[in-house]
Amino acid sequence: MKFIFEVTVKPGHTAEEYADAWVRASELIQQAPGALGTELHRKIGAPNQLIAIAHWRSKAERDAMEAIPNAAVAKIIRSAADFVTVKLIGEFEEPEWVVKPKQQQQQQQQQQQQ
Repeated sequence: MKFIFEVTVKPGHTAEEYADAWVRASELIQQAPGALGTELHRKIGAPNQLIAIAHWRSKAERDAMEAIPNAAVAKIIRSAADFVTVKLIGEFEEPEWVVKPKQQQQQQQQQQQQ
């Protein structure tokens, strides 16, 4: 499952400032059972707009992580709260429909046959 949120960095601050806090919090969150990694993307043409995508094995495991307060993560998040706005986009299932270039599909099929 994917947990996706949008971050807007307020004027006078930089995406790098937020990314520093995001990395520190994410390193702690990624220790939770079911955490499969996370990534932060900068919007093309809008350097202070970011999208974060957290990958989880299941919604239940992500919910379990949220149910146990982590003071260190909360402190990091509060440190960035003054200079960003965060908007939850949503929680999404793994893709049901995927289209890839034909060459990539053939390579994956060959790997599966080995």
